[in-house]
Amino acid sequence: MTSLSPLKVVLASRNAGKLREFSELLPEMHFVLWPPHAPDLPETGAFFQDNALQKAEGARAWWLDHGGSLVDGVLADDSGLCVDALWGGPGVLSARFAADLPTYRDRNHHLLAMLPEGADRAARFVCVLAFAPMPGRWQGEPFIVSGAVEGSLAFDHRGEHGFGYDPIFIPDGYDQTFGELPSDIKHTLSHRARACAALRIRLLAGRD
Repeated sequence: MTSLSPLKVVLASRNAGKLREFSELLPEMHFVLWPPHAPDLPETGAFFQDNALQKAEGARAWWLDHGGSLVDGVLADDSGLCVDALWGGPGVLSARFAADLPTYRDRNHHLLAMLPEGADRAARFVCVLAFAPMPGRWQGEPFIVSGAVEGSLAFDHRGEHGFGYDPIFIPDGYDQTFGELPSDIKHTLSHRARACAALRIRLLAGRD
């Protein structure tokens, strides 16, 4: 079995960029975006996996009481950029880093300015996905999968593809940032693509 039957899944996020990427990476899933009237989901964990599970389980509990349609499960992710010269930061705080700045470009420039002159520019993107099945729709307990991609930081914001830190991250083996690379290339090697591949394998195993 190499593909999943169509699934209807709540995406525990209001991030339009994530919705677009997950829809491209997991075309067998029909995603329902986290509603604007729903509560914000907790992200108080010290690690990516803690936050992903918090969001998935919190979203599932709310949807069981308030959701407007039947779904097969909830998918949540916690992902971020980990920079060696910043002691692994912004890491789990990536989504909230420099939140007072109005645009991704501003935040990226701010992050690059924090690197000491001559510092090691090694970095990696990490993505942890948590899938929480809906009772009666899927077997098993919530679980997590993950993916990562190694690379380095560019010296400036380059490219307008993707979102977030994509325009300042150069994956190993390439000269272009994720903001410059076409999505079909990015989707073969990104942290989110690798996590989605692991998710598909896990879900297929659960249906066998």
